[in-house]
Amino acid sequence: MASTADFRNGFVFEEKGHLFKIVEFLHVKPGKGPAFVRTKLKKVLTGQVLDRTFRSGEKVNEVRLVAKKMQYLYQAGDEFYFMDNETFEQIALEQSLIAEVIKYVKENDVVKVIFRDENPIDVEIPAHATLKVVETDPGVKGDTATGGTKPAKLETGIMVNVPLFVKLGEKVRIDTRTGEYLDRARE
Repeated sequence: MASTADFRNGFVFEEKGHLFKIVEFLHVKPGKGPAFVRTKLKKVLTGQVLDRTFRSGEKVNEVRLVAKKMQYLYQAGDEFYFMDNETFEQIALEQSLIAEVIKYVKENDVVKVIFRDENPIDVEIPAHATLKVVETDPGVKGDTATGGTKPAKLETGIMVNVPLFVKLGEKVRIDTRTGEYLDRARE
């Protein structure tokens, strides 16, 4: 058991059969009344985000998770295959588990697969991904008075709005949390 004093970003606990991960938290001590902790939680399996307030000192069931670095190998149907970099053991993950993050992962990229009792429950990727532009219209000089954008298809198949100066074949950095263009990648 852990109390609200143990809360931190990334802390995982179980409640009513569901795993929750703390995304944000704030300890609040009002001038009147008892202290409390305001949190933003994410259901680990579904990705649903919700707000919840805990009384100060309230107990929760802490869950121990293991993170392994694994290399993405390939996709076969609705399954995505990953290899443990230490044991070379391969596992298959269902599309439903990684649907949100796989669009930023290329073959041979290394990601963190989170396990609970040897069962994969989540996949964590870096905050930024470098991907190659495989399809976009050429930007014409003088198209706009201010910085405009155009759609571009990246090597993993996702569409992102990029500035007009980005050309076909260039590598761009994408924020994996928002899906937005950040800048051109430096080689």
